[in-house]
Amino acid sequence: MGEEAVFRIADLRKSFGSIQVLGGVGLELHSGEVTVLMGANGAGKSTLVKVVSGVYSLDAGTMMLDGQSFNPQTPAEAIRAGVVTVHQNINDGVVAALDVATNLTLDRLNGAGASLLFNPRRIRREAKQVADRMGLTVDLGAQIPDLSLADRQMVAIARAMAHEPKVLILDEPTSSLSSAEANRLFALIDRLKQRGVAILYITHRMSDIRRLADRIVSLRDGVIAGTFEAKPLDYEGAVNAMLGRKVGLGQVAVRDGGETVFFADGLRIAEAARPFSLALGAGEVVAITGLVGVGKTALAETLFGVRAPLAGTMALDRKPYAPASPRQAIDAGVFLVAKDRAENGIVPDFNIYENMNLPFLRRISRFGVAQRRNERAIARRQIGDLGIVCRTERDDMATLSGGNQQKVMVARWMSEQARLFMLDEPFQGVDIAARRDIAAKLRASADGRATLIFVTELDEALETADRILVMSEHTIVGEHRNAGLNMERLLGEIAGQHLKGAA
Repeated sequence: MGEEAVFRIADLRKSFGSIQVLGGVGLELHSGEVTVLMGANGAGKSTLVKVVSGVYSLDAGTMMLDGQSFNPQTPAEAIRAGVVTVHQNINDGVVAALDVATNLTLDRLNGAGASLLFNPRRIRREAKQVADRMGLTVDLGAQIPDLSLADRQMVAIARAMAHEPKVLILDEPTSSLSSAEANRLFALIDRLKQRGVAILYITHRMSDIRRLADRIVSLRDGVIAGTFEAKPLDYEGAVNAMLGRKVGLGQVAVRDGGETVFFADGLRIAEAARPFSLALGAGEVVAITGLVGVGKTALAETLFGVRAPLAGTMALDRKPYAPASPRQAIDAGVFLVAKDRAENGIVPDFNIYENMNLPFLRRISRFGVAQRRNERAIARRQIGDLGIVCRTERDDMATLSGGNQQKVMVARWMSEQARLFMLDEPFQGVDIAARRDIAAKLRASADGRATLIFVTELDEALETADRILVMSEHTIVGEHRNAGLNMERLLGEIAGQHLKGAA
């Protein structure tokens, strides 16, 4: 096992309009091995998977499966050839209206040569054969909505394996699983390796990578930035390649925090995660960095009242803080600029000043009626402070560039004084100029509050923060003052060096 390259990609290219997403990718998958694909947001992972699985057509390059040309035009064509993908959204791999047995045999029912007669006994018999081969113990008569997320995922993988693929692609399969559920998945992957399946496993979780990877491939900006297969695997080198080998040092005038604004003790935000403490001082900007999926957004949502911590206590200005909703958090002076401005931030039907003032309408209204003059005055001030490029505060949001839309989202929460101001990936999808404008405004306005930003890109932390915390496996694993940094230690923590010897 592990000798034969069953699947080869060479010089694969894909563009959308003038934007090149894949710029000449080369990749090999070997029979009986797990190849882990790592890449930051926007690196091209999803596009690569969609080309391989027949969702997108390639622009240039070649794909070879078992020595034969492979160029699927549809997902069904890819599956028939022996390349099966289980997407991150598990609901894409199961049909909620059907029971487990029907899901496991659905593709056979719809395939060539399928009987026109629905035979429940035959479906049950064939489903049991599929389940037994995969070690699946789920009740075959159970309805999909009644299953746990982990069991639904197992059904999706078992359904995929019913095709007896040569190549199986798993996209972030443990992103929503507990430790025990993930171990079940790992045992299943071990069995698939023994059967000679070539597996492409897309993840950022270092515990997954250490447990499963036979080879690591790092993707950055649409090209392969490094392939790591010499034993022992160079996990830190793979992370460096994914993030970019040239990581600049911070250029900020570092400030130490004043009085403690926020404190958490024994905080635990995920099952099996190690509890941690967190202290944030007035006037300082703190960045929490780490790979995708390590718990940064979960922590932001916990502090903002979207979810409750599993353990631990929190205090704001030395008073107990346990928000049951975002509204309670806002009323306490804790604000959050959410990660996805399209889904969680912007109201497309509102103009600039309406979007800016949305969370604080109660404070600028009289007898429940918004005072437009107040709204617009606040918006004009924020437009000037953040350098938002527009004609007037009445412009529609759709007329703004992505960077200026992001500035509006930041301005929205800066129109009122916060005690704890949080921003989740505030620089995502903006250009360098907009990034620097936002960072400069955050630092210039930091007095009187604690500021916490969550970023995956290390450069963003180095250019913005006074202090950098590293998150891994839903806990804080490192702390660094942004001056005289030990970059090797910092990158090692991001790469999961603390996990050595674990699992």
